Amino acid sequence: MKKIVFLLGVISLFLVSCQEEDQEFGDVVAPTNLELSFEIEGEDADNPFGDGSGFVTFNLNADNAVSYRFSFTGNTTEVVSAPEGVLTYRFTEPGINTYNVTAIAAGTGGAVSSQTISIEVFSAFEDQEALNILSGGEGESKTWYLAASESGHLGVGPSIDFFNPIEDTSVWWTPSFFSAAPFGICSDQTQCLCNDELTFSLNNNQLTYVLNNNGETFFNAAHQAIVGGNGSDGDACFNFDTSGVKNVTLAPASGEVPSDQTRGTQLNFSDGGFMGYYVSSSSYEILEISENSLYVRTRDALNPVLAWYHKFTTTPVGDDTGGDPFDDLIFEDEFDVDGAPNPDVWGYDLGDGCPNLCGWGNNESQYYTDRPENVIVENGILKITARKENFGGREYTSARLLTKDKFDFQYGKVEVRAKLPTGGGTWPAIWMLGADIDSNPWPGAGEMDIMEHVGNNQDVVSSALHFPGNSGGNPIFDEQTVAGVSDNFNIYSVEWTEENIKFYVNDSLTLFFENSQDVPFNKDFFLLLNVAMGGNFGGTIDPNFVESTMEIDYVKVYQ
Repeated sequence: MKKIVFLLGVISLFLVSCQEEDQEFGDVVAPTNLELSFEIEGEDADNPFGDGSGFVTFNLNADNAVSYRFSFTGNTTEVVSAPEGVLTYRFTEPGINTYNVTAIAAGTGGAVSSQTISIEVFSAFEDQEALNILSGGEGESKTWYLAASESGHLGVGPSIDFFNPIEDTSVWWTPSFFSAAPFGICSDQTQCLCNDELTFSLNNNQLTYVLNNNGETFFNAAHQAIVGGNGSDGDACFNFDTSGVKNVTLAPASGEVPSDQTRGTQLNFSDGGFMGYYVSSSSYEILEISENSLYVRTRDALNPVLAWYHKFTTTPVGDDTGGDPFDDLIFEDEFDVDGAPNPDVWGYDLGDGCPNLCGWGNNESQYYTDRPENVIVENGILKITARKENFGGREYTSARLLTKDKFDFQYGKVEVRAKLPTGGGTWPAIWMLGADIDSNPWPGAGEMDIMEHVGNNQDVVSSALHFPGNSGGNPIFDEQTVAGVSDNFNIYSVEWTEENIKFYVNDSLTLFFENSQDVPFNKDFFLLLNVAMGGNFGGTIDPNFVESTMEIDYVKVYQ
């Protein structure tokens, strides 16, 4: 592979001050004798501009340098730090393009030396199918709109910079911080984001883009300075001119998102173009695309530890009246008859699980009963109470209700409105088990934990999935903090389809999981409600604990 080396003198010297040296920062010393080399991946006699991958490795050295960085200018400008002076960078504009590369060495006291060179690199990346789907094909135009009726039409989560992806691969590439409920952004029908029209056109295989925002753009609170806002009122609509045609180039994605969760294609918009919601970004990664749906992800330009998610459709918001796709109520208990829970719907697990599963497999401390002291319906509320009392050889009692052999279902949305117990050692749960549990022992049958709460970690609610390979202490798991869960009612829900499983508290996403035929979540499941005490997850029980109650307003299942 051919290697080109430049031996450079000090081309430019910038000092922080023309006055006497400020001894607080030490001597002002500029780097000298800059030596820059670069290698274009795959360059040879037949491929003078590289093999089409676009990768170029730069190596910069200088005397008296304490740090290095590179500035790349093509359609856009990007500055990348290279602490050791070595950097592999990918140029992504299709075809053979010329880029200006400025190599910068920083010395002490704020002095820098730099050199700018031009480099020609070949990138062979293309995604013709994406071009055609976005635009409708050569010579055509297609208009896209916010997919307002879908969950997650606007969402935000951490980027790869926020969490170590080796330690946690289930969070940083999903909208785990916030995911809008259906029509959540359009609930008052005044949010300008819902009026946006995003039109892509393809002519001579060049993709162009026009955003018609009907005069107003929905700005993220942190990005309002350019329109005179300060973010004090949160996200808001501002008058903002988005007219003019933008060129759109396709490039390979950054590689942050796992390859099986993304198309791997990035859209780069010229002249500050953006896709409706303003977060100062002009680059969007296509996660999913079809003839009528588009799902993209973009880094927040001012806060790059955040990634924003947008869903679009070819159906205008005004015509997208489907609302929540789970609109067929197939099960409902509003607990409107005082006394014992409806026996046609609810059964019980009784005892302590012994002799086969003492402590219910989790070293729990309670004895489950069906007594009114532990489970009763009063004034429209189901109450499951854990009590400190000696009973059945245990020091605590409680109740566990289940719909096994009475009601089960495959796919749908479960909603449970509940107020949770409090106290160290309490462990309430709203969950589901595979209906074949008797013939397919746990974890083979699969378990979906819609909500779990540990009194020793008050106000932190979690959701989890257990199945072979991910069970016990190694489930698919995530959690979020919800203030006042023992003082207020909240809605705990799961949306379960053949494609994915999403757990929420109210409208806030807790856990997202891609369903597949390799896991046991494509069959009938039944519901369970209980309050456990102690155990592997509940932890140490407060010696002063007397009793506490989980109150449930309703349980509903939709398909």
